[in-house]
Amino acid sequence: MTDVRSAGRFFFTLPLLTIVPLQITGVSTFAQAPLRERLTGSPFKIAYECYVNDNWEIFVMNADGSNPVNLTHTPKEHEHYPQVSPDGTKICFSVDLGEGRDAVRSLYVMDSDGRNRKKLADNAREPFWRPDSKAIGFLPQEYSKFNVIDYYTKGMSFYDLATGQIEQHPNTTNLHHLYNPSFAANGKWIVSTVHAGMGFDHAILAIETRGSKVINLKIPGCRPCLSPDGKQIAWGSGDHELVAAPIDLESDSPSVGPWRLRIQDKTNETYHVDWSPDSRFLSFSRGPASKGDPTKSGTFQSACEIVGVYATGWNLYAVSAEREGVVDLNRATDADLLTLTTNGFSNKESAWFLPNRKTGSGQ
Repeated sequence: MTDVRSAGRFFFTLPLLTIVPLQITGVSTFAQAPLRERLTGSPFKIAYECYVNDNWEIFVMNADGSNPVNLTHTPKEHEHYPQVSPDGTKICFSVDLGEGRDAVRSLYVMDSDGRNRKKLADNAREPFWRPDSKAIGFLPQEYSKFNVIDYYTKGMSFYDLATGQIEQHPNTTNLHHLYNPSFAANGKWIVSTVHAGMGFDHAILAIETRGSKVINLKIPGCRPCLSPDGKQIAWGSGDHELVAAPIDLESDSPSVGPWRLRIQDKTNETYHVDWSPDSRFLSFSRGPASKGDPTKSGTFQSACEIVGVYATGWNLYAVSAEREGVVDLNRATDADLLTLTTNGFSNKESAWFLPNRKTGSGQ
């Protein structure tokens, strides 16, 4: 086992919005025990991607960052973008095989312990789970030739794990240039970023699962993540800030409430925010801006937050999602911030889960 503990988002300036964030500044004064103490012994696990031994691999670690385990061990295939099923039993992920424009990105699934690996579809990107854990959504690649850019997608499809059948979204012909989609817990909506498609320059959208409604949530930035309790949304409002806010996903016109938590780093970039299963913690990727490292096999050159681009010096961190106001990551105490990985080997796309958790939720 390899011990990995040692070792641009496309953002556009948007007009000022009517949403008024909390105007709380300065270092956090959130009174809690150190995060490591709160997460040590937790039943939660965190899956993530890491580039080790000239290869992208998927690891799983404890919630406090301890005991990282490589689940994939594939020297000729490059795994990334792990997404864990809501019941905690399976991980879907992307696999790149080949180099440059001839690379093929495919959708795979395996058990959450790494066994029973299976390919489901080729030219498939950005997988995400239906709330009942019985189907995996994905975004078909826009053209046959590979391009690493994140919004290189056209349409939306769902793979049924029981039947092996692929069903298209009812509005698939109008879904264009989406990335980073995720289901709402109630199954009614899919929240995703769009860039240069569907009549938007750049936006975060709520897309009706069984209809044709598309709602602009009117928040800047990208890569939204919905909390498992269905009440909150977290996203990157810019290269150097992550935000959490309430969201109403029960209505016919979803909307985002006042920003209640802002995680900021004026030096490093912050991306790939994800909620813990109890909606009490957030994890994210953090590191310096770069355009990748073309000397590394199986990687591409573009903004370093994009899937398949090596992010030098990037590690994973956790914060409490129960506090409010601003967390300045460069001044945060151990009550606010926990470092989960330290090797800087392009650790990205963390995904919390509770192993083998059963759920009665459905679509």
